[in-house]
Amino acid sequence: MQEKVAAARVALAELGEARAGPQRPLPAAPLNQLLADHVARLVNDKFQEMVRNNLVHSKRKVLAGIVLTIGNGIEGAKVIAVTTGTKCVSGEHMSVKGLALNDCHAEVAARRCLQRYLYSQLLMYASASDPKQCIPDSDIEPIPTGGYQLKPDRSIHLYVSTAPCGDGRIFSPHENNESELDRHPNRLARGQLRTKIESGEGTIPVKNSSNIVQTWDGVLQGERLLTMSCSDKAARWCVVGLQGSLLACLLRPVYLSSLVLGSLLHPQHLYRYGPYVFVIRVIIA
Repeated sequence: MQEKVAAARVALAELGEARAGPQRPLPAAPLNQLLADHVARLVNDKFQEMVRNNLVHSKRKVLAGIVLTIGNGIEGAKVIAVTTGTKCVSGEHMSVKGLALNDCHAEVAARRCLQRYLYSQLLMYASASDPKQCIPDSDIEPIPTGGYQLKPDRSIHLYVSTAPCGDGRIFSPHENNESELDRHPNRLARGQLRTKIESGEGTIPVKNSSNIVQTWDGVLQGERLLTMSCSDKAARWCVVGLQGSLLACLLRPVYLSSLVLGSLLHPQHLYRYGPYVFVIRVIIA
């Protein structure tokens, strides 16, 4: 476990020059608000279209979606995934056959849908007469040295209707000014490893983050199932990509271009605590 933590710190330091220190100022360059509004509108419109005349499925707390854009404009943008969800499976309902999803939070489900979409893009080449010839209608392209990659003019945007659970959401919504932020360097609530609540909502700190060993029989005997928070998963995606380990055998890492958040967002807090803001743009829709 300690080796994994050390490797993660090295990766973040190399990728984003992350260093623990005082609060960082927000970026001076204006972010593309038009893009954020368009991404949020596309996801919300698609959701309303899907649940029209369905009162049961129209009830949701967190909405997430992935939008793919071509070039720098918003023309031709398409919705890859629309998902909802705020719960995790309890230990007693886990499946040794892989038939149960452990994490059904909206952001995680959206990433799973993106993976399925990437598989479908690879199948287009698998069924083509010449897999090494670029397919115009596909969003990926072959690489001369082998494998495939997302086309350079394609961008992936993740929309979430609220800040991701975990450390990215642990703030007071009334602290709107920089002067009101708690600057105590040793505050215990800062940067704590948090895991999701089983069959519930929210996250709680891990008691001893230096010695986390979870076993199958331990969970079945009543130990709490530890599931990584969405804030931490978003940070991991910015290092290893969204494609997952299996797709990585054929596809170069696929990274987010922006994270669009709808509400419950504290910009100063997110830029102070969220490691992923070193790599992607966080835009308020």
